Amino acid sequence: MELDRADAAILEAIQKNNRLTSDELAAIVNLSPTACQRRLKRLRSDGVIEADVSIVSPKAVGRPFSMIVFVTLERERHDIVDLFKQSIRDCPEVMTGYYVTGETDFVLVVTAEDMESYEEFTRRFFYENPNIRGFKTMVVMDRVKAGFELPIHVD
Repeated sequence: MELDRADAAILEAIQKNNRLTSDELAAIVNLSPTACQRRLKRLRSDGVIEADVSIVSPKAVGRPFSMIVFVTLERERHDIVDLFKQSIRDCPEVMTGYYVTGETDFVLVVTAEDMESYEEFTRRFFYENPNIRGFKTMVVMDRVKAGFELPIHVD
């Protein structure tokens, strides 16, 4: 899908605040509220906007620990990769998962209440999976930036 300047302006605005009213959005992007709603509907139906979410403070909900985990599979066969991808999708503790190139197969961002709950997670998620060769964990000391805002450029 090709985006024009109005689409880009809408996307930039709602990435910062997806709770803008039609009137507020219209004022920012210099379109009518109806045109903004029509474009938003199209952007959602075309999959340009994947979801409308709120970023929740991990500390506020009792999950102050975050870990970056590098996972290496025993074998990199498509069926094993697909199974592990599904296990990532099904696991609420895994906030983000990437299938990557290089020395490791997956990079995960995992949340936990404390180190004991993370240890329990590793036993269940990694040690009980015979398709995992190994994993390495880095504990996040400080979340410097969190978000999904993408830079949008239209010629």
